[in-house]
Amino acid sequence: MRYERDPARIRKVLGDKVQFVQGDMAAAYGGLLAGCSFFGGYPITPASEVAEGIARMLPRVKGTFIQMEDEIGSLAAVIGAAWGGAKAMTSTSGPGFSLMMENYGYAIMTETPCVIVNVQRTGPSTGQPTLGAQGDMMQVRWGTHGDVEAIALAPSTVQECLDLTIEAFNLSEKYRHPVCLMADGEIGHLREKLVIPDEDEMTLIERVPATIDKDKFLPFGNSQTRDNKVPDFPTFGTGYRTYVTGLTHNKKGFPATDKQRDHEELITRLVTKISDDREKLTNVERVELDDAETAFVTYGASARPTESAVATARKNGMKVGMLRLKTVWPFPRRTIEELSKKVNKIIVPEMNLGQIVHSVREYSCDGCEVTLAPKVGGEMHLPDELFGYLEARK
Repeated sequence: MRYERDPARIRKVLGDKVQFVQGDMAAAYGGLLAGCSFFGGYPITPASEVAEGIARMLPRVKGTFIQMEDEIGSLAAVIGAAWGGAKAMTSTSGPGFSLMMENYGYAIMTETPCVIVNVQRTGPSTGQPTLGAQGDMMQVRWGTHGDVEAIALAPSTVQECLDLTIEAFNLSEKYRHPVCLMADGEIGHLREKLVIPDEDEMTLIERVPATIDKDKFLPFGNSQTRDNKVPDFPTFGTGYRTYVTGLTHNKKGFPATDKQRDHEELITRLVTKISDDREKLTNVERVELDDAETAFVTYGASARPTESAVATARKNGMKVGMLRLKTVWPFPRRTIEELSKKVNKIIVPEMNLGQIVHSVREYSCDGCEVTLAPKVGGEMHLPDELFGYLEARK
């Protein structure tokens, strides 16, 4: 039986409109609101609360939760559920995300819509399991082999854990692509006020089902019903003879591993269906940038002390602003380029030893100094620490 999203039942399960909850639970709420009907996961700190929360709620809205044997099986189950017609998601943290990389690439190659919530912790390896970090920001872009593009969102508040999970599902369905919510242990375990949106305050995007002649349907070629690079979706069990493979495939979906032209055509389409919409996907917050001479470029938990540092700087007469990336991938190249033309210095606070700073440098104009403000060990930057970067560079 196909899952039918029941808004009234979902509202009853979620409870009060205003709550005081963790970011992990907010992400679970976001999945439920977006219409998630399948969750396959494996417990891992600090992401376990996402799975625990949705495990309690999903059966009550007639969805399915399954704990798999590991993270490899988790994403595999999610991919299978998506092809069965479900909106599907999983959650994990650093080591589990590493295990998912092969199936992450498979989801990209097979154009499978799904959502991965990654509540990042310190690493490499087991690292500090209970402490947050931003160590997977390059992995989500480059972790799988081959030529791919990524869609990754970074929440900075508990509210955004809910809102951006819904957005992740929308983008996943729109582009037929796995989308990652790159939270971190600080935001995942932070408790804040959360306002659950009403039904009329949300926009939900549904995948476009295949409706044309089953004998003529091309499952992985350019859509025959939409003028874009995203094919319609031939859900299993609806009568379409769909061949799903991670091998290079032609427009009919059949393996074509020895044809250069077929591979180039396929991979170019998979990449450009996202990169062509880079500007549409760009989602940033601008704070005090109109007259700024120095700017912080930040994302996730690091944005919180950064905003305090900007406020302190302004009180001290310093022209400082902040650009916060809500969408980190695809990277907002034009936004960074335009910012670098207006300011003299860009400081990039990260809970790692330097990841997104490399892309900021790459797309900044000559003459704009780009400086990393790193911090590792499971602690966030303090506002005074970030203000110190401004004092040292006056």
